[in-house]
Formats: sequence, C-alpha cells, structure tokens
Amino acid sequence: MKKQFKAMTLALMLSVGLAGCADTQTINQQAASSYTQTINEMKRQGVIDTTSATSKRIQKVFQRIKPYAEKANDTGVPFQWQITVMKNNELNAWAMPGGKMMFYTGLVDRLKLNDNEIAVVMGHEMAHALKEHGKQKVNFNMATGLLGSIGNVALSAATGYDFSTVVGLTQEYGLNKPFSRSNETEADEIGLLLMAEAGYDPEASISLWQKMSAASGGSGGALEGLISTHPTDSAREANLRKLMPDALELYKKSNKAG
Repeated sequence: MKKQFKAMTLALMLSVGLAGCADTQTINQQAASSYTQTINEMKRQGVIDTTSATSKRIQKVFQRIKPYAEKANDTGVPFQWQITVMKNNELNAWAMPGGKMMFYTGLVDRLKLNDNEIAVVMGHEMAHALKEHGKQKVNFNMATGLLGSIGNVALSAATGYDFSTVVGLTQEYGLNKPFSRSNETEADEIGLLLMAEAGYDPEASISLWQKMSAASGGSGGALEGLISTHPTDSAREANLRKLMPDALELYKKSNKAG
C-alpha cells in the first residue's frame, strides 16, 4: 500500500519477540487474537454486514472455496478460516495469517462484481494466507529492524469509524498490507487455481483485474487498500492468461463432478 508502510504492529512484536523467527502457530494465534478484537469493536460500531444480498453472496463464495483452501494448506498447522463482511464503501479485502479474512461491501457493490469475480478476490486473499506471506513479512521486519518505528494508525483512518481501541495485526492487513510483487503474483496464481477447482470460471480473473484497473484510473489511488506493490496490469493479465489452460481444466473437471 502507498500509505504509511509502517511495518508490523507493536502488539505482534512484543508477543513473538525479536530474538528469533516467529513460527506459524504463534503468528496464527496472534492474528486470531487481533482479529477477534477488531470484530468485537466492529460489533459495537454496528458495521458488520450479515444480512444484505452482497454479504450473503460473499459468504456463499467463501464457503464454497474454503474446502479447497483447507486441502491446499501445507503449513502443517490447520487454519480456522473465518470471514467477516464490513459495511464499507472502500474497495478492499484482506486475509491475515491463519485464514482470518475481511471483505468490504464496497468492493462488490461499486465494481458490480459477479460471483466469479468475487471468487477471484477470495482465492487471491486465501492464497496470501496459505503461502504465509504475512509470516514472511513479520519475520523480515524483525530481522531487518523495520519495527523500530511503529505507527499507531487506527483503522478509523481508512474506514471512517472509530477503531482507536483496536491494536494488532488487523491494522497491518487492513491498511498497510505490505506484500511484494512476487507475493502478489503467487497469490494470483494459487488463487486462480483455487477458485477454478471450486467451480468458478477462472476467465473472470481478467475482467476482475480490468475493473480494478479502471477504478484506479491506472494510478492505484482508489485501490490502495487492495493492490499495493502490485505487478503491472499488463504483466498480471499476461501471467493469468498463461495459467488459464490449467485453470480451465480444473474448472471443467469441477463442473463435471458437480
């Protein structure tokens, strides 16, 4: 994200310590704790959406892809997958270590995403968790000392709601999501196969990212929360097209099985 790039939060740094690398189970537990704090605050603010047509569609896609994400988990630690839909007009979605996810209604409503396009985003974010990109970033920050200057940026800065009491990993994943281009490309690839295996049309990945590019005006400004440090639009589309034959094969097999 082009915003503050402020590294991981103080709560995580203190919990895992600077002496060595954080393991998967520790990172996942800290993520779950931070996520729970955020959800509790969201409940108090009344911004969790469980009833709208948009929320129900997001939840349905999540439930359909989740078994394939569980099967693809090779971290050695089972994930407790969970998704929350936030009533928010921003174009954003994110996943934390251990499969704790957030999806904003604005992403679906403003871009008029169909279910296949929702599945592209869902698979992409699930892939970030499965490939432990968050864990990699935490350990990198610890090793390089980037945690020396930690900002207390509240979620309210991006959402317009008062999240000043929430401190934890959700700040990093909701606001600062610092994944590299290689991480983003890997998430594209793994996510494409996940959604195709779950029976969603992988060709929707092209239209999804075209909508993203159009919404950003080519600058990324409107999509800072979702597409930081991204591959270029042309590189992303070229890579997805290269993978499309394999993804379409999975999609066809899924439809036959269904």
